[in-house]
Amino acid sequence: MKLGVNIDHIAVLREAREINDPNILDSLPPCKIAGADQITIHLREDRRHIKDKDVLDILAHTNLPINLECSLDKDILKFVATHKPHIATLVPENRAEVTTEGGLDIKALQKGIKEAKVLFDKNDIALSVFIDPNTDMIDIVQSLGISNIELHTGRYANIYAMLYGGLANSSHSIASLELPRERLKKLLDRSLKDITASVHLAKFYGMHIAVGHGLNYQNIINILKIKDIDELNIGQSIVARSVFVGLQTAIKQMKDIISKEKI
Repeated sequence: MKLGVNIDHIAVLREAREINDPNILDSLPPCKIAGADQITIHLREDRRHIKDKDVLDILAHTNLPINLECSLDKDILKFVATHKPHIATLVPENRAEVTTEGGLDIKALQKGIKEAKVLFDKNDIALSVFIDPNTDMIDIVQSLGISNIELHTGRYANIYAMLYGGLANSSHSIASLELPRERLKKLLDRSLKDITASVHLAKFYGMHIAVGHGLNYQNIINILKIKDIDELNIGQSIVARSVFVGLQTAIKQMKDIISKEKI
């Protein structure tokens, strides 16, 4: 199982002081040495962290594959087509959100997705779509001729954090999930079943299956038990741990968990 390391939050830390420190390029050698299989970055429309220049610099300074997350904004799609990352993952964006809150509404956005696919096919860029774990969505993706997906694990991660991660006792508690523990356990089980069913259907269709969003060193264990996942994309938890142990060690620790659980 491959690990894509999302380095957006290094840029978030840089933007907090609006200076070039930390320099996001300094993260590339530790990622490679630690065994990252891919670098993931999100060029948002509001450029709140990753900037256009970051994309160009990262593409020029690493031979690791780059997964460039982006919206369906036409200017951004043109930018992606021009600079040709290994793969582009279409994601929804909401200016008010702290982070991506869910998957693409594939059914409503079919026209735009088809146009993006034509553009990326022309420029030899693999296309992936970021979707909620829902088998109906998988069927639509298949009908569009798209062979790469990333399943949004945010709901699973939120339920896990409220149940086991102490989120309920913090200032960031999720009101809609302030429920009895037995109810949360049932929701967690339902969420894992949705992810599993989506993975299995996507595998049946021959898709390359990535999962990501909110995954960390604890909640990843349940995800690793699901057969046929090809790739994990993990960012915030790795960057957060790197503050204390260093980026190379943080990535290596995640790789060790993945290797141990998949034996």
